[in-house]
Amino acid sequence: MARTLKEIDAEIAEVKKELEDVHGTETEVYARIVGYYRAVRNWNKGKAEEYKHRKNFALENSSEYDIHNYADASAEIERTTFSPESELLMEDGNFEEGAAGSSGVRYELYARKTCPNCPPVKDWILKSGLEGKIVDVDTEQGLSEAAQKGVFAAPTVIFYKADGSESGRAHNVAELEEIFAVATA
Repeated sequence: MARTLKEIDAEIAEVKKELEDVHGTETEVYARIVGYYRAVRNWNKGKAEEYKHRKNFALENSSEYDIHNYADASAEIERTTFSPESELLMEDGNFEEGAAGSSGVRYELYARKTCPNCPPVKDWILKSGLEGKIVDVDTEQGLSEAAQKGVFAAPTVIFYKADGSESGRAHNVAELEEIFAVATA
């Protein structure tokens, strides 16, 4: 049985009226407090006041981030920075022209100075003997590069093959060890 346009419009109006009177339930918010997560409503007065002053960061709301241009920008950076014709070598935290390492694998470590998880990852990657660079995402240039590469957390290590294509990502020492266990197996 076909409905008329008038019946459909009446149904739409009825649904809109119902939606105006929708009442949700209270949302339970959990946040990290002194090493563990707990419902914010159960925090003491001092911690609750501290929570009110916290600033949330969302890369999607950043002027540096544009999800529509991510794929194009990332591809362009890989073509210009890691062209097969130009072998790259790390020196003083920057890629420079030079001889490639024996494996041809390179890395980019995106880290912050205040990140508690960055030092162990940095130590591990520096001891690996791989060539690469460390990008400080606390700087405007570093944040811009991280956004273009789709890096949403620090630390993030991106590995590149000799041809410049991305071969993997890791965010902690356990993931680094897992990647290298698979690669050497």
